[in-house]
Amino acid sequence: MPAKILIIEDEQAIREMICVALHNAGFDCQEAADATQAQARILSAMPDMVLLDWMLPGISGVDYARRLRQDRLTRHLPIIILTARTQEEDKLKGLETGADDYVTKPFSTRELLARIRALLRRSAPQTADIAVEIGGLQLDPVTHRVQANGARLALGPMEFRLLHFFMTHPERVHSRERILDSVWGGNVYVEERTVDVHIRRLRKVLEASGHDTLIQTVRGAGYRMSAQD
Repeated sequence: MPAKILIIEDEQAIREMICVALHNAGFDCQEAADATQAQARILSAMPDMVLLDWMLPGISGVDYARRLRQDRLTRHLPIIILTARTQEEDKLKGLETGADDYVTKPFSTRELLARIRALLRRSAPQTADIAVEIGGLQLDPVTHRVQANGARLALGPMEFRLLHFFMTHPERVHSRERILDSVWGGNVYVEERTVDVHIRRLRKVLEASGHDTLIQTVRGAGYRMSAQD
C-alpha cells in the first residue's frame, strides 16, 4: 500500500509540482492550501506524512506543526517543514516545534523524495513496502504473503496489518491506544479490547509454526513483538 503524503502549501504551482513528483514515485498524494483544509483532510483520511510549508495564511506552518504534536491523533505523524528560511535559528525553531526534518526552498524533487523515503523508513517502516523477517516468519507487503518457515499462512486483512505493524516495530512495547492509532487509524472509533481480539486471532494462526510466542503481552503496558524470551 503506497504511503499517503499530505502537502500543505498555499502556492498552487509548488503544491502541484510536488504532487506530480510524488505520484511518479509511487506515493498517494493529498493537497491542502492552509491549516483548516489540512485538518479536514487528516480527519477524513490520516496521512502517513505531512509536508508543511512554513508560511501559510492564517495559522503558520510552525504553529500548526506544534498543534499537530499536541493532538493525540497526530502526535506521531511524521512532519517535514518546507521553507525559504535558511538561517540556522529558523531551522532550529522548526525542529523544536516537533518537525522531523527541514527542507529549504528552492529544492530538487530528488532531494525531497530522498528525505521522504528516509523519514518513512525511520518513523513509518510499514509504508516502505519492504519485506521483513523475524525468527523464520516472513511478511512481504507487496505480494501480501506471509510465510512461517517456508509455509504459507492465511491471514485476514486486519491480522495482516497488525502483524505488519508488529514486524516493522519490533522489540518495542506498544499500548493498545498506539496500536489502534497505527493499525486502525486514529479517526476510526474502535474499542481498545478489539486489539486483544485480533491479537488472539493472529496468535492462533501463528500457533502451528510456534511463532505465536513472538507476540508478547506486557502486563499493564500493552504488546511487544520479540524473538527474545
